Amino acid sequence: MRRSLLHFYRLISCLLVICGTVNAHSVNAQSVVALRNIDGRHQLIRNGEPYFVNGAGGQTHLELLSRMGGNSIRTWGSDDIGSVLDEAHKHGLTVSVGFWLGHERHGFNYSDADQVRRQREDCLRVVREHKDHPAVLLWAVGNEMEGDGTNPLIWKAVQQIAAECKHIDPNHPTMTVIHESIDAKIPQIENLCPSIDIIGINTYGSVLTMPSRYRAAGGSKPYLLTEFSGRGHWESPTTPWGSPIEATSTAKADSYRAAYETAVKNQPGLCLGSYAFYWGNKQETTATWYGMLLPDGTRVASADAMSEAWTGKQPENRCPVIEPPQLSKTAGIKPGEVITASVSTSDPNNDPLNIQWVLRRDSKTIGTGGDFEPAEPDVKGAVVSDGANASVTVPEGLAAYRLFAYVYDGQGGAAVANVPLSVDVSPAAMEQARFPLTLFSDDHTDAFSPSGYMGNVESIKMQISTDNPHSGKACLQVDYDASDDWGGVIWQSPPNNWGDQPGRWNLTGATALEFWVRGEKGGEVISFAMGYLGNDKAYPDTGKAERADLTLTSKWQQVRIPLTGKNLQRIATGFGWSAASKGQPFRFYLDDIRYVK
Repeated sequence: MRRSLLHFYRLISCLLVICGTVNAHSVNAQSVVALRNIDGRHQLIRNGEPYFVNGAGGQTHLELLSRMGGNSIRTWGSDDIGSVLDEAHKHGLTVSVGFWLGHERHGFNYSDADQVRRQREDCLRVVREHKDHPAVLLWAVGNEMEGDGTNPLIWKAVQQIAAECKHIDPNHPTMTVIHESIDAKIPQIENLCPSIDIIGINTYGSVLTMPSRYRAAGGSKPYLLTEFSGRGHWESPTTPWGSPIEATSTAKADSYRAAYETAVKNQPGLCLGSYAFYWGNKQETTATWYGMLLPDGTRVASADAMSEAWTGKQPENRCPVIEPPQLSKTAGIKPGEVITASVSTSDPNNDPLNIQWVLRRDSKTIGTGGDFEPAEPDVKGAVVSDGANASVTVPEGLAAYRLFAYVYDGQGGAAVANVPLSVDVSPAAMEQARFPLTLFSDDHTDAFSPSGYMGNVESIKMQISTDNPHSGKACLQVDYDASDDWGGVIWQSPPNNWGDQPGRWNLTGATALEFWVRGEKGGEVISFAMGYLGNDKAYPDTGKAERADLTLTSKWQQVRIPLTGKNLQRIATGFGWSAASKGQPFRFYLDDIRYVK
């Protein structure tokens, strides 16, 4: 009997050791994620259990995300992805691992087989290294790399990466992420990318109609809502002086709720979940347009809205409520003038509120695709505040500012709103131009100098040419001799003026910027503009106009950029061109560049 008991205890001990070993391995084992389709209804299955994505884009403050009911994060690229996976797993979160694919507008050439191959190898290296990490949910091949969606070479590259992903790692699905203009893109993915399991869709102001448009476009694959918030900065109304108008953090929360309700919750069997944008803080048009958190991790109401969507209940302590600030004056402000501001706030939990006012420069930037933007600096000493009221002494030197009101509840919640301001910049020091004002011709003046080289400057060469000028004896030949990257040149006054010194010209009275241009071969795509200096500069241009992405022919064509209604009181950058190589060098010609009345 004693011997039998001893044997029994030894057996139990062995089983405990074995079980402990199995459990330890299961914690670190690869998670198996499958996509199930039953009678046309799609569902993610993770480790044998249904999995609905309650996520956000970003990779900071993950403990807070998990605590508020989130279960997944999304990355746009795979830099340092091992650390991201470890941190996510630590907080019980999965990761949609993004592969950043090149964008043609940044100079990537999908006709360059070597460039495409290197990109594919970089992606597959990540799959091989991290496919067994338990936090991996899926592989996301690209983000808005498709442009208008008509280049089949892009979809071919996506398909090749996705197919190899599935070969290397059959235990995680694949996704590609596209921008909201889905009508032409969905058929391309359906037809050209059979190895893509899920379509990720980034959509903002049009999110409420996206599900019906997705079906109408023939979408049969399930989708994830991979970016959403309120209106994008490019979709929002602007002030008369061109500054996008940002909604309050309180109003944005309503947009998050409506987007989730319509495009996620009400689409069972088609939508697999969502990633709200943006779990963190970033400068994009303003310091607060998209962040669900402030830089110190304080929540704004969009985070609370998503927590309620994920968990079905409101956070125990909710963020403050803010109304749009009221100002005594927002336009026609003179440098040095004092204006007053007030803001109405409340708190759902009756927490005492601390209100802080900040004045920042406003670049009036309407960027593209989330490209990097430098933070707008605070203007020190301009604001004197007493809680909900403030007085602002508007500084000299810039034409546009934003006044921000931040409201803190002391419990980890905040609210924020801002108002753009327009300042009258005196043109007194500027020389009034007489028209036509010529920048280049046989008898060109020194009104502006082509001194502002940009991008891959070593590959840019401009010289006088007698090869078939539009008029007179000569024209300007422009060469870019690299097969990648981009370049451009700005005509400046004075030379090399990047906004750190006053310009020379008051161009008031000009109705258009006119010039003639032709390509060496035809098909070259060049962008032209004037007024490059934004309000992040000490001496910005007061107006801007452009003709973007002009396709050239081999024959001379006249381009006319209208200027009626533009503020031309101070212009330091009178003309410029820029272009990406698109995989090959290019040459084009300019002639008879002038401002006309």
